[in-house]
Amino acid sequence: MAEVGDNSKAGLVGALNGALADTVALYFKTKNFHWHVAGPRFRDLHVLFDEQAAQLIGMVDDLGERVRKNDEFTLTSIGSVQKQTRIEDQDDVTLAADAMVVELRDDNKKLHRRLGEVKEAAEEAGDNATSGIVDDWIDQCEERIWFLNQTSK
Repeated sequence: MAEVGDNSKAGLVGALNGALADTVALYFKTKNFHWHVAGPRFRDLHVLFDEQAAQLIGMVDDLGERVRKNDEFTLTSIGSVQKQTRIEDQDDVTLAADAMVVELRDDNKKLHRRLGEVKEAAEEAGDNATSGIVDDWIDQCEERIWFLNQTSK
């Protein structure tokens, strides 16, 4: 693992905090859609969104702990998440189910790109533990994208 003060370590911590911000924001959006989805596919989408939200919240603690294991500070509030996330808010509770599916698919693609940045930063910093863990997160993200993409057809 990189030494304290190393630029590669700072890059890794920044990437981890960015991925954490995206994951928290995407979790909340996915739960929002879980709560507000309506229409003929209600039950299927309600369950799908809940399963995906559970997967996302499962990543949150691991992301934060990877930052702390690097002896750095992680996000502290909704405001700190908002400053670092690439996931846009969606407050329209009447959004059509199909639009929800497409938006979540596209937001998972954003998270996938961010996780790729974490992977690159972990490799550069020589942090094999983070590099290995992020592979699992990327795989989970790809599965969410696949499910949402197939659902959107």
